[in-house]
Amino acid sequence: MGMTMTQKILAAHAGLDKVVPGQLIQAKLDLVLGNDVTTPVAVKEFEKIGIDRVFDVNKVAIVPDHFTPNKDIKSAEQCKYIREFAKEKGIVNYFEIGQMGIEHVLIPEKGLVVPGDVVIGADSHTCTYGALGAFSTGVGSTDMAAGMATGEAWFKVPEAIKFELKGKLSKWASGKDVILHIIGMIGVDGALYKSMEFVGDGVKALPIDDRFTITNMAIEAGAKNGIFEADEQTLAYVKEHSEKAYKCYQADADAEYTHTYVIDLNDIRPTVAFPHLPENTRTIDAVGEVNIDQSVIGSCTNGRISDLRIAANILKDKKVAPHVRTIVFPGSQKVYLQAMEEGLLKIFVEAGAVVSTPTCGPCLGGHMGILAKGERAIATTNRNFVGRMGHPESEVYLASPAVAAASALAGKIVSPEEVE
Repeated sequence: MGMTMTQKILAAHAGLDKVVPGQLIQAKLDLVLGNDVTTPVAVKEFEKIGIDRVFDVNKVAIVPDHFTPNKDIKSAEQCKYIREFAKEKGIVNYFEIGQMGIEHVLIPEKGLVVPGDVVIGADSHTCTYGALGAFSTGVGSTDMAAGMATGEAWFKVPEAIKFELKGKLSKWASGKDVILHIIGMIGVDGALYKSMEFVGDGVKALPIDDRFTITNMAIEAGAKNGIFEADEQTLAYVKEHSEKAYKCYQADADAEYTHTYVIDLNDIRPTVAFPHLPENTRTIDAVGEVNIDQSVIGSCTNGRISDLRIAANILKDKKVAPHVRTIVFPGSQKVYLQAMEEGLLKIFVEAGAVVSTPTCGPCLGGHMGILAKGERAIATTNRNFVGRMGHPESEVYLASPAVAAASALAGKIVSPEEVE
C-alpha cells in the first residue's frame, strides 16, 4: 500500500520510511504558531515545563490578531503578557500593530511555510497552509506549549479522502463556493480526522488564493488537514515570498483513500451556507428572500487582495443599501496597502462601506461588527454557528466576496449577476 501526500510528509518528519493510518508518531515541526487568545494559555503551560528557551526562535510565530487593536483591558493584558514572553525568549516572528495581519494570511506572506513543512498552530484554521503543499493542523494550547519547548508533536496518522478536481470555475464562482459545495455534500463531520487531499487537472485552474480558502475551511468538514499537490503556481508563490528550502510530495499511485470524489468545477454555482452550520448550503438560485443587516468581507478565509478586488469590482460606482452595515477587513497590512494603492479602499468608502485594520474581530463575535438579537449578516468568514458573530438569536450566512458585495448593494442575499 502506498502513501498519500500527508502520510509522506509525516513519515519524513518522523524519520520513518513508511507510516499507516492510525499509527502514532512523533514528528519534528517546522513552525509553531499562536495568537493572542491561545498563546497566553500556552505560555503558562510552557513555564510549567521549566526550561528557559523555545526550541528555535525562528520557528515560533506569535500573531496577536483576534482582539487587536486591544478592544478592552483583558485583551490588552493578554497581548502584554505574550509580547513580554516573545521579547524575553527572542522570538523573531512576533507580529503586532503596524506589521501584523490575520495570522493565516500573514504567515504565508512572510514566507514562513513552504511545501513539505509540518506546522501546528493553536488555532483551528491552521489547516490553511495545506494550500502550499504543507501538512498543517490546529492544536490545543498545551500542544503548542510542548511544540515550543521540544520542536516536536505527536500525531495519529490520518486516513485520507481524495477530491479530484476537473474543469474550471465560471465567472462568479470561487474557491469559497467549491469548499461550501463540498461541505454541503459530505457534512461537517464528513472528513472527521481525515486528510482532505486535492488533486486533478482542475487544480491548475484554481489561483493560490482560492486554494487558501479551500484548505482554510477543511476543518469545517472535521478534517485533520487539507492539502493541495504543489504545482507551478505553488512554487511561483513560494519563490516570491520565501527563501526556505522546500520539498514537494505526491501521493503514490496505490495510495488508499476512504472515499474519492470527482468535482467538476464547471458545475459549481455561487453557494451560501445558511444558519447554523457550514453544511447547510444552498446554491444562490435556491436562496429565496433573505434580508440582511450586515455584510462582512474579509477574514482569514477571504481577506486577500484578490478577494478585495472582486468585491470592489462589484461595488464600484454603486452604493450599499442604507440599512446594511458593510465592513471590509483586509487580511494583512500588505493587503491593506496594496488595496489602497490600487484604489480599492476609495471604492469601498465611496460605496458606503467602512474599512478596518486587519483583525479576526467580527468573525468570532469579538469586536468590530457584533450582531444584535434578530440581526442577519452575510459574511465571507468560515463559521456560522449559533451566536458566532454576536447574539445567539442572530444569524450568519456564509458566502464568497462576490455574493457578500452584491448582497450589500441589494440589502438581501442575491447573485452578483443581479447587480452587474
